[in-house]
Amino acid sequence: MTDKQPYFGSTTNNKNQTVTLRNSTKQFSDKILFVDDEANVLQSMQRQLRKRFPLETALSGEEALRKLKEKGPFAVVVSDMRMPGMNGIELLTRVKSLYPDTVRIMLTGNADQETAIEAVNSGRIFRFLTKPCPTSVLVPALALAQHHYRLVHAEKELLQQTLMGSITVLSELLSQTNPTVFSSGQRIKQQASHVAIPLELPNVWQIEVAAMLAQIGCISLPSDIINKKYAGLPLDPEEEEMWARYPEIGARLLDHIPRLENVTGMIRLQQKNFDDYTRELIDSKFEEVLTGAQILKAVIDLDLLLHQGYSLHKAVGTLAGNSGVYNPKVLKALAHIPVREDVRQVTLTVEDITVGMVAGEDIVAKNGALILPEGQTITWSSLQGLHNFHRKVGIIEPVKIQIIEHHADEET
Repeated sequence: MTDKQPYFGSTTNNKNQTVTLRNSTKQFSDKILFVDDEANVLQSMQRQLRKRFPLETALSGEEALRKLKEKGPFAVVVSDMRMPGMNGIELLTRVKSLYPDTVRIMLTGNADQETAIEAVNSGRIFRFLTKPCPTSVLVPALALAQHHYRLVHAEKELLQQTLMGSITVLSELLSQTNPTVFSSGQRIKQQASHVAIPLELPNVWQIEVAAMLAQIGCISLPSDIINKKYAGLPLDPEEEEMWARYPEIGARLLDHIPRLENVTGMIRLQQKNFDDYTRELIDSKFEEVLTGAQILKAVIDLDLLLHQGYSLHKAVGTLAGNSGVYNPKVLKALAHIPVREDVRQVTLTVEDITVGMVAGEDIVAKNGALILPEGQTITWSSLQGLHNFHRKVGIIEPVKIQIIEHHADEET
């Protein structure tokens, strides 16, 4: 792959635009996990409850976390308090962090009031039960916990469907407004995902959605500014000011969509340089938003360079040469994304052709004049000439165009 290959993304494809909301709603489950360091207690629970609930058991907090990872999801986790190594509060705190939908119950012989208050007030548990717990108390508690899990699951599923519907409609509308910008959403989403995963960010789906909708504010920009930006040409001061405003415009469009608060924050801050984040702005609760914004800045600028014919290696090197502009950790992850090259042939109108595309056939005017020969890479100047000729004389449409795409591999 040479440094001067044309680069352009595909037009919107609804199937490809579907976002997997990672770390969001999990597969539905009724399973209950009992954790106790006494094997005879677990055996007793199995005898009492196996005909009423699907059960798994674990003899320690470490084993419980392993089963949650390998055999989950679980609707309910019931844990003893006093266990060697990881105690019940420590385990349920980990469960809350890793599997927030799972309902947590503490079952213990330690009826200490302070332990109960600490566990309940911190939100770590749904119920606090004491040993020995009669079946008449335990069974209703487990049934209520399962019911609570179903309610949470159903609410998240409804929110996810509403959110996905909003994103799909936006993607379809935006792709019709300016295919050059908005077809980049899928590419940017893939690149952003490959950066976010090694950084171990908790909600990768938010990064992916932010990447897909990052340039929604570009609907306010004239097409000439967008074409110049994608061609790598300098903008005049007025055009630069307009380009700098599109993130805020995009964020305002998304401000009132539920569950997109972090996504909106990432989009709003996407053009801020890494060194511009002041100590006052960097607050732990905003860390995920700030990192997401830094990822957006890097992958959007990378996409612009790839569009102009840069190889991945040269594009990342160019970004790294701008000291203080990009998060070094983001650039390091970006340099290792797997990239595949696809060549496609599509038919487009003259208005949809952009810099970096390659004529898949002779582009001919309605009077028979040859405007661009087959195999010619379309530059900024040739695109302007094509548009001018189309307005004056007319071009035979649709036009066959070859597109060379560089995609981040979906394998992770």
